[in-house]
Amino acid sequence: MKKIPGTFAIVCYIVLAAALLTWVIPGGEYTRRAMMVDGTLREVVEDGSFHYVSPQPQTFSVLYALYEGFVDKADIIIFVLMVGGAFWILNSTGAVDSGVRSFVDFTRRCRQKKWLSKMDIDSLVLAVIMVMFSLFGAVFGMSEETIAFIVVFVPMAVSMGYDSITGVCISYLAAHVGFAGAMLNPFTIGIAQGIAGIPLFSGLGYRICCWAVLTAIAVFFVLRYARRIKYHPETSPVHAIDAYWRKRADEAGAGERETMPACGWPAYVVFVFLSVVQLYCAWKYPFTVIAVGAGEWNVCLLPVLAVLFMVWGLFSCRRTVAAFNMQLLFFTVFYLVVGVLGYRWYTMEISALFLAMGLCAGFSAGKGLDKVTGLFLEGVKDILAPAMVIGLASGIIFILQEGKVIDTILHGVASAMSEMGEVVSVGMMYAFQTALNLVMPSGSAKAALTMPIMSQFADLIHISRQTTVLAFQFGDGFTNMITPTSGILLGVLGVARIPYAVWIKWVYKFILFLILLGFLLLLPTLFFEFSGF
Repeated sequence: MKKIPGTFAIVCYIVLAAALLTWVIPGGEYTRRAMMVDGTLREVVEDGSFHYVSPQPQTFSVLYALYEGFVDKADIIIFVLMVGGAFWILNSTGAVDSGVRSFVDFTRRCRQKKWLSKMDIDSLVLAVIMVMFSLFGAVFGMSEETIAFIVVFVPMAVSMGYDSITGVCISYLAAHVGFAGAMLNPFTIGIAQGIAGIPLFSGLGYRICCWAVLTAIAVFFVLRYARRIKYHPETSPVHAIDAYWRKRADEAGAGERETMPACGWPAYVVFVFLSVVQLYCAWKYPFTVIAVGAGEWNVCLLPVLAVLFMVWGLFSCRRTVAAFNMQLLFFTVFYLVVGVLGYRWYTMEISALFLAMGLCAGFSAGKGLDKVTGLFLEGVKDILAPAMVIGLASGIIFILQEGKVIDTILHGVASAMSEMGEVVSVGMMYAFQTALNLVMPSGSAKAALTMPIMSQFADLIHISRQTTVLAFQFGDGFTNMITPTSGILLGVLGVARIPYAVWIKWVYKFILFLILLGFLLLLPTLFFEFSGF
């Protein structure tokens, strides 16, 4: 049997294929102009400005595609490395393993209760987690952040009798299904509607219906698979690969039987320090403006979190270091959500947040600075391979841009659609956005490139611009879960230790079904009146 190439090799082949395209497709460009969209200056395409330019076939540029990819995706790569290092420190204290075991024991005790014995508690837990992450994707566009959760949910899923694919699905896949069916995502809907010249976050009612349908189907798909793996673990495509996670769970279980160390004075010092920092932040920012879509709410969040941290900390410090560090992890997640929704945090701030968590976790366990930094470097080393893949995948886009072929492809498709009917035209728009996402996974960049043309084309064939935005939204979302140019996907798979080829073979049928479903969800907007359409 022929061995499947590794992820890095597959991306290398795609880089070479992209370079080959620059020799086949003629060069072309659109003229772009600056435009304010939702308070951000963006470059958009001028209608009718396409012109052919001298071809730029790529040759030796493939050799520095990795460098250019690293430069372009430096924020994501550094984010992955910092999160990996921080979680390595946290894992060294036994916090995550202890928390996973406690959760698994809790579900086992629930199954032993008579009034809960007939319920599938494990499936209920998976479903609740998926709905939560789908909401995160739909409301504030959670995407990069899912990388940080893989090191929690993959070992949890394996310890519950599932596999690493299940762990990836309940966080990453759920968030990206929500991302595709988003109601208020500012990074896709907000930008696309702003460029299309329609009210921001309009058409909310139908989008909520789409999100509910897509999320329900994703939950059903994952639960059906997870139930089969639980009863027949040998059928998992990653059964052999998951030996790493099973071994780690066994080692963690042995460590638990040796009794986790109680909190010493370093943990109390960290607790007092963090309490003072949070009280200061609560005093300086007593109210946080949470922006969800077009709505804003002034909420007293930071003072509440500070009080909860201190109350919870008084109990966790009296137990074990692992219990206290699990509290740090939970509050890191809380502050991540508050930071993204209330203070527009992105990779820089989130990276700093997880780094602070890792440092505090190490110090609370009584580890000196030299030991903590050594652990951080070990974590960075462990996650370096996925980071390299992210850089190379971004090099694919660099090759296509340098070869001047992306605009040519866009112009050709837009011209081909001009003579088609409504249904076929919408289908072609959707198909083009879906295909373009395979080489350009950035939703904001794709919106700036395609929406000025697609929205005006929609006017010519009497299709609602809202439908065009919905076609962009679906096309931008579903293939994020398979595109080899997505640094986020490759980072997630790298952390979970799932080969890209194995993931594609497992998930492609589901993605094809979602793509078909997306087209069916577009059709009602052509024949029925919906608010905002």
